[in-house]
Amino acid sequence: MKYILFFFSIFTVAQNLKTPFELGNGNQSTTYSECISYYEKLDNQFETIQMQKMGLTDSGEPLHIASFSSDKNFDFNSNKAVILLNNGIHPGEPDGIDATMMLMRDLATNTIKVPKNSIIVAIPVYNIGGMLNRNSHSRANQNGPEAYGFRGNARNYDLNRDFIKSDSKNSRSFQEIFQLVNPDMFIDNHVSNGADYQYTFTCIATQHQRLGGKLGEFYKNEMHPTIMQKLKLKNIESVPYVNIHGDMPDNGFAQFMDSPRYATGYTTLFNALGSVPETHMLKPFKDRVRVTYEYMVETINYVDQNATKIKALKNQNLDNYKAGMQYPLQWEIDSTKVSYIDFMGYQGGYKPSDVSGKERLYYDKKQPFTKKIPFYNDYKATKEVTIPSFYIIPQSQWPIIELLQLNKIEMQPLAQDTEIEVESYKIASFETTKYPYEGHYGHYITTVSKSTEKVKFRKGDFMISTNQKGVKYLLETLEPEAVDSYFNWNFFDTILQQKEYFSAYVFEDLAKELLDKNAKLKAEFEAKKQSDSKFAENGAAQLDWIYKHSPYYEKAHLQYPVYRVK
Repeated sequence: MKYILFFFSIFTVAQNLKTPFELGNGNQSTTYSECISYYEKLDNQFETIQMQKMGLTDSGEPLHIASFSSDKNFDFNSNKAVILLNNGIHPGEPDGIDATMMLMRDLATNTIKVPKNSIIVAIPVYNIGGMLNRNSHSRANQNGPEAYGFRGNARNYDLNRDFIKSDSKNSRSFQEIFQLVNPDMFIDNHVSNGADYQYTFTCIATQHQRLGGKLGEFYKNEMHPTIMQKLKLKNIESVPYVNIHGDMPDNGFAQFMDSPRYATGYTTLFNALGSVPETHMLKPFKDRVRVTYEYMVETINYVDQNATKIKALKNQNLDNYKAGMQYPLQWEIDSTKVSYIDFMGYQGGYKPSDVSGKERLYYDKKQPFTKKIPFYNDYKATKEVTIPSFYIIPQSQWPIIELLQLNKIEMQPLAQDTEIEVESYKIASFETTKYPYEGHYGHYITTVSKSTEKVKFRKGDFMISTNQKGVKYLLETLEPEAVDSYFNWNFFDTILQQKEYFSAYVFEDLAKELLDKNAKLKAEFEAKKQSDSKFAENGAAQLDWIYKHSPYYEKAHLQYPVYRVK
């Protein structure tokens, strides 16, 4: 009788804790205030749920984390695995917000399998400003819900492009949360854009080569396929995120490369396994919420069963990033390595537009198909760098130092003024975007020239060892040629502008004196005139060349102010 009463009590509690989504018509998503109130209710009713206020967002509202621990131990540094769930980075894609509310309730009420070896941490809503900007029209390509948030945050940043540059308070507060909970698995819930096909659920598994070593191979070959198979047993078919926009996927596609600007690109830098569920925009909202829920359940079950192995592989992965080893900074698809996957699509084609009369793409849902298509899951490095033993950053670069400290990078200030032999970079070339992207005119195709020299550093400048957990974070941010480096995100643009120049009529005499006193310089000058006819005809260019090869040319111009020690 007690057994029956216990389960009746659990059932009653669950009924009283229905979410706004469950109380609605299946096409309604919670509001922000309803969401936070719901988690506060869980916190008040269950000792296994803990709600915490964290740092501020651009909206002025704080982030929260809601944690579940079956034994009420919320020590993130214990032997338990930690799974971090992020929701509402794009609040117009609210599936994860509603699914996670039900998930945390069901964990607390024991209505689903409860993890014993894991702590579940959820960010209820990451982009609070975007969720407060509630509307019904900004997702023109999406089938429900009736109302939802907006992609941009309170300052109109796309937060899934802000994980390295951290222009938003949201990003900085996320990094505090991430470093606090130190997750072994990270899930960032989304809804897709792009092609049409039969699947409700697609998923980006973070690129295994960027994870690196046995950890990456384990995720690619064991963990992710097993979770997908578990979903299949629940009649949820899945496929890798269909990385196609404005075209048909019939000819195949490549795995999405999540560079560090993206959520899983950032979390990978600290060896956390990561995934981005992408439910299909055209499927009913209630179905999208269901598959998001089931994916999180199966991922939690897998991590809980393999917690010891996952944590060991995560720790061992640091052995792949030691001083003297090579580290890939840039990647491209390896077209020589291709796998074939079964793809459940719709027959696509082109027909005249009723609007423009021009050809338009369409999908015929009366003609579903299943066929094998190529899937490119491997990348190859196109540029590598040797990992140094240390980086040295002058204390004057305080914006960079603040971001490193936020990410728990260990650094040691010099105790006294010191001359150190270092590898030094000059920015040799770069391109800059013509249009703004997320608040920046970013650089790309950056190259550097290298030299070894002795540099005098001041007391208080920072020595940063690469022998630490954040080594990949250091390499991706401090190496200028890395795709999402601080240089490419404009943090060092002041070095690109000369501060001192010369007046030609004054420098003419000094230029002649420099050439007369330096035979080597004069020989190089004459050789350049011989080899470059345009240069030979341009007096201003010749003066500028002499100036830039003289002691009068400022050392700071194009000098990258971060140094390497082998």
